[in-house]
Amino acid sequence: MSAETSIPPPRINVAELPDAVQTLLTDAPIGFALLGPDDVFGSINPRMAAVFGSTPERCLGRTPGQVLREGGDASGAVAQTESVASVRETGRAVRGHHRTTEGQNWDLTWFPVNDPAGGDEHIALIGARDHEDVAHRGERRLRALLQAGNQIIWAAGPGGEVHEDCPQWRTLTGQDLESYLGHGWLDAVHPDDRSRVARAWDDAVLDVTPFDAMFRVRTRSGGYDHYRARANPVMDGAETAEWVGTLVDVTTEREAEELRQRLNQQLSEAAMRTARLQKATSDLAEALTAEEVVQAMSEIGRSGVGADHTSLALFDRDRLRLRMLSADDSQGLPRNGFSLDYPDIAALAVADRVPRLAAGPAELRELLDGVPEVEEILERTDERAWVALPMMAAGRPIGALRFSFTSPREVTDEERVFLEALAGQCALAIGRAIVYEREHGTAEELQRSLLPEELPEVRGVRLAAYYRSGSQHVQVGGDWYDAFPLPDGRVAGVLGDVMGKGIPAAAGMSRIRNALRALAFSMPEPADVLTGLDRMFSATEGMDQVTTLVYFVLDPVTGQLDLSNAGHLPPLVVAGNAGPSLLETEPDTPLGVSSTRGHHKFFVQPGNTVALYSDGLVENRKRSVDAGLDELVQKAADARPDVVGDPQQMLEYLVESMLEGYEQDDDVTLLAVQLPVIDSVSER
Repeated sequence: MSAETSIPPPRINVAELPDAVQTLLTDAPIGFALLGPDDVFGSINPRMAAVFGSTPERCLGRTPGQVLREGGDASGAVAQTESVASVRETGRAVRGHHRTTEGQNWDLTWFPVNDPAGGDEHIALIGARDHEDVAHRGERRLRALLQAGNQIIWAAGPGGEVHEDCPQWRTLTGQDLESYLGHGWLDAVHPDDRSRVARAWDDAVLDVTPFDAMFRVRTRSGGYDHYRARANPVMDGAETAEWVGTLVDVTTEREAEELRQRLNQQLSEAAMRTARLQKATSDLAEALTAEEVVQAMSEIGRSGVGADHTSLALFDRDRLRLRMLSADDSQGLPRNGFSLDYPDIAALAVADRVPRLAAGPAELRELLDGVPEVEEILERTDERAWVALPMMAAGRPIGALRFSFTSPREVTDEERVFLEALAGQCALAIGRAIVYEREHGTAEELQRSLLPEELPEVRGVRLAAYYRSGSQHVQVGGDWYDAFPLPDGRVAGVLGDVMGKGIPAAAGMSRIRNALRALAFSMPEPADVLTGLDRMFSATEGMDQVTTLVYFVLDPVTGQLDLSNAGHLPPLVVAGNAGPSLLETEPDTPLGVSSTRGHHKFFVQPGNTVALYSDGLVENRKRSVDAGLDELVQKAADARPDVVGDPQQMLEYLVESMLEGYEQDDDVTLLAVQLPVIDSVSER
């Protein structure tokens, strides 16, 4: 079972060593010393110092030759200096003799040892008088201790058979002595590790090389713990005298490593899912027709979850039927569509408005409650696992996203979360595609389809939005707003402006909006979201596609609002008592322009409203931005208390009062968030 050479520090404090080692160093009839890389004594016991005619204190820091010369033994100094040089040159043990001034004959063995921590090369010296058997045994055991270290120490014969009892092993495994001896210890090794460990042990014994193996050991309780076994041969000249090694419990380290690997894998998978979701939002943003959405989803299904077939089931509300769109064959489904009572998992998902999964035919039969047609359908298709996720818009199903696999497959919880997010993105894309296909010439309808149909309801927060198109020639613009709750209970909001008009501006706005949502759910803090948008912007948008936005995260409990501004106009804060003001924060650069994103924090008091707005509200051909901002603050100050208390009325009032007397020549978009005075927010 092998050991890497392990040595103590250069100075040995005998009092800190185990009793067995103290006995070997002080009471056993052997001498011991350790020379450092500079060949001077770093440690020496009294018996070895006496062999050199000195004391430990006088030996430390001197070479063996120096000690002997100082004692008047010039010939001995030469002999021992040559022995040290031979060990350094050959890397092998050197045996020799030394006669003390008292006439005692000692056998000296010099051998190299390495420090595994620092890699330093030391030389150990062991001396035994007159070849006494006890001294030789002490020499071998001490050398094994130096080389193997100790947790559980065990020994085996030169041929690899265990012939000595090891009470610690038997206590650990519950084996009796007869079961342990020979090669019986292998019976306590996990069956899956046993043959590997046996081969490694046999190879080490045959080649006389160190043994080092990790394996599981059956404990007395019946469980398995992880151990590392090491052993080195103890040599007597050219022959193996015995093997001595250690067994160290590495269960804690192994479990910690496995946990670290699992965490790394989970983080890697989470990062990969986020990247795939970002790519999906980008691809779907480019898809203007339902067929293009299907093509994009098919590629995402293959790369994201390994789906063999991807299709969309679009719900015709008037006819109460599903129409299938697929990048390949619809896998045995009726080409002209089917009703919601048809035995298919997509129909179930739409009818029940919840995801439906079947890991195999048996689960599909159970989901469809034993409908006889299921067997016929299974014969017509190679599908053997299915996932269907409802696509919702304004709280109503518009269809289902359907993935299938040609072999049984379980969908993990993490994959399900990813697929549900993907279905949400697909619903947005299909919604855009339907609008584009049906009303391609009506730009305002397309514009509104790209904005939230309704704002979320978040306890302790009142949200309001306002949009008025400024297009005279039915062109889609690049203004947008969005608001959504975050998993930690906070609410996020954004208002932005993509320069230009037409489909390119709308597509750019959609890509940024969807990417922002994906980023916000994985790293919601404003500076992090804008930094991620910068990277996406550089990869997908043109240099002339100037985009500005303000993004915030509000905690309804504390009123803390964290905000980042990418080159947009300053938010308006409407406070009942203090009067309105512009949030004085220095805006950063527009998206895609390299800069370190700032992060601003302030607290919204109950009753206060924070309003974001596009430049169409304050700027036109007759009014500069600076003049418009001053006028905005003044108009807000003139608002009646009942208007200030209602964020929706406040936005409508600002639009009407700011545009009065001016010709609107740009889109006007506003988003407001208010902490009501009367609402109390319980702790989450």
